[in-house]
Amino acid sequence: MSRWFNIAGPCKADKHYMLPPTSRLPDLELLIEQESYFVVHAPRQTGKTTAMLSLAKQLTASGRYAAVMVSAEVGSAFNHDPGAAELAILETWRDTIEDSLPTELQPPTWVYNSPGQRIRASLRAWTQAIKRPLVLFIDEIDSLQDETLISVLRQLRDGYRSRPENFPSSVGLIGLRDVRDYKVASGGSDRLNTASPFNIKVTSITLRNFNHEEVAELYQQHTEETGQIFTSEAIFTAFDLTQGQPWLVNALAKQVVEKMVKDRNITINKEHILQAKEILIARQDTHLDSLAEKLREQRVKDIIEPMLAGQALGDTPADDRQYLIDLGLLRRDPAGGLVIANPIYTEVIPRVLVQGTQDSLPHISPSWLTQTGELNIDALLEAFIRFWRQHGEPLLGSTAYHEIAPHLVLMAFLHRVVNGGGTLEREYAIGSDRMDLCLRYRSVTLGIELKVWRDKKRDPQAEGIEQLESYLARLGLDFGWLFVFDRRKNAPPIEERLSTQIVITKNKRSITVIRA
Repeated sequence: MSRWFNIAGPCKADKHYMLPPTSRLPDLELLIEQESYFVVHAPRQTGKTTAMLSLAKQLTASGRYAAVMVSAEVGSAFNHDPGAAELAILETWRDTIEDSLPTELQPPTWVYNSPGQRIRASLRAWTQAIKRPLVLFIDEIDSLQDETLISVLRQLRDGYRSRPENFPSSVGLIGLRDVRDYKVASGGSDRLNTASPFNIKVTSITLRNFNHEEVAELYQQHTEETGQIFTSEAIFTAFDLTQGQPWLVNALAKQVVEKMVKDRNITINKEHILQAKEILIARQDTHLDSLAEKLREQRVKDIIEPMLAGQALGDTPADDRQYLIDLGLLRRDPAGGLVIANPIYTEVIPRVLVQGTQDSLPHISPSWLTQTGELNIDALLEAFIRFWRQHGEPLLGSTAYHEIAPHLVLMAFLHRVVNGGGTLEREYAIGSDRMDLCLRYRSVTLGIELKVWRDKKRDPQAEGIEQLESYLARLGLDFGWLFVFDRRKNAPPIEERLSTQIVITKNKRSITVIRA
């Protein structure tokens, strides 16, 4: 059987298409030669485990080190009982070490003396018993919390002075976050906010995403093995949609070659990739689900909410912004500013946020479709006005993201519309004070802009018309909708403010202004 695109667990060269696993972590061997303790952190499903497993094998095979990757995750069940966590961790480590290293490099019996000392004492005894420097990579370290996390970190720090003869010569902590963001319930904070008690680390390294050339190289492996070609446009589209996020790069290709285009004589083109993107977003696999979970955290909400509304971030802590980058939700745009990490997440985030509101929607019959199944835009607007008059205000309370509640209710309504066979795309950017939507349904494309009239601000209609006109120009459209949601404290009742008017712009575009 040929290899395949992997989206679950570490990659294996004999089974999966994969790039050289340590190529995105080029400085690690030097750090290990210098007997450094360090941190490698990156979002889930970026290749950390694959890279570190491969490096451990390489180091051991070189004959210079005994290197192994172990996991701390089993200890997370005992986050308030460090003694029990130590025992669980050491038992799991023994199994991993037996499976990974030859007999002469395996540890003697673990040292089960006083709680709070077992990991340090066991690593000391192991180092003394073998004839090579010991290199230890500890995966899922940030699954530990509170007293258990601090106990493990302190034991590593206490043994550090005795390296390399009496303690691991080099230790790498592998996780989602840098040390300062590990969770502890102490001192009124839920984070360490410092490298202590692991202040012996030399550096923190982030595993970068694939670049365009690496995506092409990965997809080329499939071509060489099966003869099925990806066009250069398909490869560029996959890179553009994912920004090289490894799980997404693999997931798109897997969807295309295993589900959509099984005939290896058919070339994969841009349209296939775009179709696969829609399927991935709708399916919300485990990886996308874990991102969705993070959106409930207050410090994530404090940054994502204004971004979706197009507002400036305000006074947000630098650590919180870095946390979202470390999670892989955001990236720093080379042109300046924070942006959502890639176009797929740009779609996933609002879709996740709108789910609760969607579940709260009443039954809406599709009065906006013609007898031939085409979209009637005038009928759609009438249906929305009826819906908003009856259900708009109560539904605004159905989301935790209050600043963008109107956006979420409108999107929930439009999702009902496109579920019959259309798409809804979104654009938003810090400082633009707007969200743009593009609804496509068969032959109809509708450009929509959302503005919010807030307290102490002027009526945003004129600015909205100007912004929508430039959006419509990019879409090649001569008509569109502008929603102005009045969220001022003294706004008139919904019955009085709900209105529509058509404005013809200087460029002869017809804009329907909906005040809600």
